[in-house]
Amino acid sequence: MPTTGERFERAVSIMARLRGPGGCPWDLEQTFDSIKPYTLEETYEVLEAIDNRDWDELPGELGDLLLQVLFYAQMARDQGTFSIDTVLDRLSDKLVRRHPHVFGDVKAETSSEVLRNWEALKAGEKKKTAATGTEADASQSVLAGVSTAMPALMEAYKLSSRAAQVGFDWPNIDGLFEKLEEETAELQQGLEKFPAPGPRPHGRGTAGASGAQVPEALRQHLEEEVGDLFFVLVNIARYLSLDPESALRKTNRKFKQRFQWIEDQLRASGRGPQQASMAELESLWQQAKLQLRENEREAG
Repeated sequence: MPTTGERFERAVSIMARLRGPGGCPWDLEQTFDSIKPYTLEETYEVLEAIDNRDWDELPGELGDLLLQVLFYAQMARDQGTFSIDTVLDRLSDKLVRRHPHVFGDVKAETSSEVLRNWEALKAGEKKKTAATGTEADASQSVLAGVSTAMPALMEAYKLSSRAAQVGFDWPNIDGLFEKLEEETAELQQGLEKFPAPGPRPHGRGTAGASGAQVPEALRQHLEEEVGDLFFVLVNIARYLSLDPESALRKTNRKFKQRFQWIEDQLRASGRGPQQASMAELESLWQQAKLQLRENEREAG
């Protein structure tokens, strides 16, 4: 039976073979930029398997995600910048360095204490790096390092979390709900300037049915107000220690399951949603909620 190390070495050697002489033409053509979309796709497939509690599928999805790491490392080795050994060394060193309560004599008995230590160590490392001249400014923003490439909900969560670490936060969740009401009111005020007869649903041929062009300045203002609403909701999720990205994904999946149940019911009578009234669709929606909840109870 091969060891974990031997299994890992085999995967590394396979990746090297694919990128080596006589290897796979497609793999040889790839660059750091060209495989970025696959990295994002594989990450979301891992998350989907976890959300679905699909333990049979998850090992394969994790393997696909690991492949991305091996691919980047092999390309870096090909150009002489670093190798998978560098990746593993940095990971191991960081894990030991960031867990002094396990590998050292620091005390941390709760997860919140661990998190505070972790962030303090990160900040210290950044200052040390800056002092050696490998980073631009030792006094850089606490928001530095939050990637703009991540999904917007996740970026908002990270930004607000960083700000909260230095005390820029609501003292209690009531303040967040007051902020939510404030932002909702501001959006409603902006809608008062919307051309008559006001916003209309974009469905069943009614797209643009308001018959008026929305001024660009108003469109940008409304976009800003909607963004503010999202940001407050993200902070509510953070305050409750919930992942907003995961919460929205689960709601998306729930909506998809319920709407497809409605489609199945209508299809049985030779119709589609476009042939049903709004009242019938709403009735079917309520039935879908009950039916799918019952299915979940039976499965659980």
